[in-house]
Amino acid sequence: MQKLAELYRGKAKTVYTTENPDLLVLEFRNDTSVLDGQRIKQFSRKGIVNNKFNHFIMNKLQEAGIPTQMERLLSNNEVLVKKLEMVPVECVIRNRAAGSLVKRLGIEEGQVLIPLLFDLFLKNDAMHDPMINESYCETFGWVSKEHLARMRELSYQANDVLSKLFDDAGLILVDFKLEFGLFNGELVLGDEFSPDGCRLWDKTTFDRMDKDRFRHGLGGLIEAYEEVARRIGVKLG
Repeated sequence: MQKLAELYRGKAKTVYTTENPDLLVLEFRNDTSVLDGQRIKQFSRKGIVNNKFNHFIMNKLQEAGIPTQMERLLSNNEVLVKKLEMVPVECVIRNRAAGSLVKRLGIEEGQVLIPLLFDLFLKNDAMHDPMINESYCETFGWVSKEHLARMRELSYQANDVLSKLFDDAGLILVDFKLEFGLFNGELVLGDEFSPDGCRLWDKTTFDRMDKDRFRHGLGGLIEAYEEVARRIGVKLG
């Protein structure tokens, strides 16, 4: 499958059309951004690591019965995926307190959240992805009640699968975001799952093993990503 025209250029990935109107190529670049793209830096091998990491995770979720857009790996930094009609709402699962939750509520970082929190955010970089709720989704027609209920169900299911995967690898899955879209009317998981879009802490040292290393100037970003990949069994080559 060959990529044709550039369809969309995001903060860390470029999307290309193919000869099949139902399939796209996702190219993972070495770019890393925070603050909605205001701060960007390139890290060698990041595109390769995130591409293979995402491919591995999406396959694990698919094996667990969660429908995803993943088709197959094409190269070190490219995958073939289904073309989705993306839902403009991000789902965030929080197992422990971190990031914006700590800033917003003034609670202790690392606090275990029982029951866990399920947050919704509108995908809008210009507005800094504002937090919303189910009523907003219904009023403004961003996603139907039925699809939102399915998004919640799949997010919880993904959390069960991934929490165990990372726990077995000596890691804490603190929080993560998921994006969904429609393919032939079916709601499926899209975008990516990588250390760019989740928080992962070492169970023993509580070292950050995710994009917070870049956010907070800790250094060793790619080394941390590669260590996480190695622990869960991703073959980076």
